[in-house]
Amino acid sequence: MTLAAAPATENRLPSLGLRRFSWAVLVYFIAVILWGALVRATGAGAGCGDHWPLCNGTVLQHSPRADTMIEFTHRITSGISFFSAVGLMVWVFAGTVRGHLARSAAVAGVVFTLIEAILGALLVKLGLTAQSQSPYRAPYLALHLANTLLLLAALTLTAHLLSRELGYRRKEVTLVAPIRASLGIVVLLVVGVTGSLAALGDTLFPAHSLNSALVEDFASGSNWLVRWRWTHPTVAFLASVFLIWLLVRAAQRSSHWDNRSLSALLLILLAAQYVLGVLDVFLLAPVWLQLAHLLGADALWAALVVLTARLTLQPKTAQ
Repeated sequence: MTLAAAPATENRLPSLGLRRFSWAVLVYFIAVILWGALVRATGAGAGCGDHWPLCNGTVLQHSPRADTMIEFTHRITSGISFFSAVGLMVWVFAGTVRGHLARSAAVAGVVFTLIEAILGALLVKLGLTAQSQSPYRAPYLALHLANTLLLLAALTLTAHLLSRELGYRRKEVTLVAPIRASLGIVVLLVVGVTGSLAALGDTLFPAHSLNSALVEDFASGSNWLVRWRWTHPTVAFLASVFLIWLLVRAAQRSSHWDNRSLSALLLILLAAQYVLGVLDVFLLAPVWLQLAHLLGADALWAALVVLTARLTLQPKTAQ
């Protein structure tokens, strides 16, 4: 007498603990990124001097200044994020079947986390922090931001793929229109980079009134970062037109998943980003508003990554 074959749907999902942990790691990384933005916005990047990974050459800080505490806290939380990424990768390999796509995404998450740590260390060692106006700071910051978004994309994909009941292994998915669907990711990446440069300009050359800010934006004697600020809202507007078209197409397109709710969420997040962006201009970019704007951008990015994965990595058959 032979045992009956196990149902096709049995054990398709990894453990609930692993799935929850993957989403928790993503949320934690976003919190670390927001704290890093606080370091940049408050000019606290030099709070530990040019020492790394130690802070001012020591582990324990005696009578630290506020900027030292902000920077030191960021280093501690960043260190924890690396171990959480490694822990997630180990758990993913232990808790999923061979060929699970979440394994590749988890490995990418660790790789991008390592690159993030190296870039952060070089920021300190090269003195590209606080009020530094080095010509290398802007392109370096753009590279840093691009890696951060790719890191978030890897973590988002890990959590999303772990939550799939179908189409989670390489042999079970069909790649559908990857270039067209991925254009939204590229467009939002460009918007994020221009936004990071605009935020750096606000930090180094804060405006004292809306009128003076508008004058400085187009004054020939202004620093190029100040004259660059107008490009972010311009690029964001043009990108939003494309994203809205993409979301409408995604909502109408037939696939294994019903993407209407996710597309609607993306439109809401996009609208919220416009509101926060306008407030950022009129209120002269206060720190709390910069953080809120960045949080909205991270949420928009993660949601777009999930939608892109749904559109491009579709199950071959619904079993």
